[in-house]
Amino acid sequence: IPSYKLIESELSFSFLDIGPLSKGHALIIPKDHAEKLHELPDEYLTDILPIAKKIAVAQGIENYNVLQNNGKIAHQEVPHVHFHVIPKPSASDEQGLVVGWPVQKFEKDELQKIYDDIKQKL
Repeated sequence: IPSYKLIESELSFSFLDIGPLSKGHALIIPKDHAEKLHELPDEYLTDILPIAKKIAVAQGIENYNVLQNNGKIAHQEVPHVHFHVIPKPSASDEQGLVVGWPVQKFEKDELQKIYDDIKQKL
């Protein structure tokens, strides 16, 4: 598939999104196939964020999102890890990423249990 390549490294490939949410919307994909972030070797992850930063700086964008989804119900459309760099040129919902944020409330004891469980597994 033809693409508008931005940056290519030994481990990653970046290009403009053909279905952009705003001008300059870019994708960064690792060259190793993994469907979800936790399946990707760490060396690919250390390559991706500096590329995202370079893309944002090159565009001179002040406001932007770096987005990465894992799993169909988490809005992952393509079963390969990929990161979006999405410029947000204005506060309007007309361009860029539009995010809902359904805040959950937990009691302190429940937060402590969640924390203890995660911390033990780290």
